[in-house]
Amino acid sequence: MIRTATPADVPAIHAMVRELAEYEKALHEARASEEQLHEALFGERPAAFAHIAEAEDGEPVGFALWFLNFSTWRGVHGIYLEDLYVRPDRRGGGHGTALLTELARICVERGYERLEWSVLDWNEPSIAFYRSLGALPQDGWTVYRLTDDALGTLGKAE
Repeated sequence: MIRTATPADVPAIHAMVRELAEYEKALHEARASEEQLHEALFGERPAAFAHIAEAEDGEPVGFALWFLNFSTWRGVHGIYLEDLYVRPDRRGGGHGTALLTELARICVERGYERLEWSVLDWNEPSIAFYRSLGALPQDGWTVYRLTDDALGTLGKAE
C-alpha cells in the first residue's frame, strides 16, 4: 500500500534516509535531523513531499521523497525524486514500482510532464529496475553541486 506520509512517519523516513546513505557509502554526509525533515515536509511552507510504502501489517518499508521542479522548455512543473528507498528485505515485492507509479499518477493528474531522478552509476540493480519501467538515462548531462565552503564563498561574493 502506498500513502502520503504523515508527521508520525518522520522517524521512519529519517531511519530509511540513513539506511540509504549507508548503502550509497555516504552515511557521513547524511546530517539531516528528524526536526529538519519534519519542517521540510510539514512545516509552514512545505518544500518537499513524501509517500510511504507499507507492508501488510502497516510497517513502513519504503519511501519516496520528492519536490517540484520546473521545465522552462516545457513551461510546466515536474517532479524531482530526491530519494526512493525500499528496505533490502522487502525488495522485489513491488513497493518501488508502486511508489514510482504513484508519482507518475500525480504527474499525469496535475499535468506535469517530467518525473526525474539521479542514480549512482555503479548502482546496477537500480538502473536495471528503472529501465524496466521505461525510464531513460539523460546522457550528456553532468550534475554539479555547490556545498559547504564553496557555497559559502560564492554566496558571500560581491
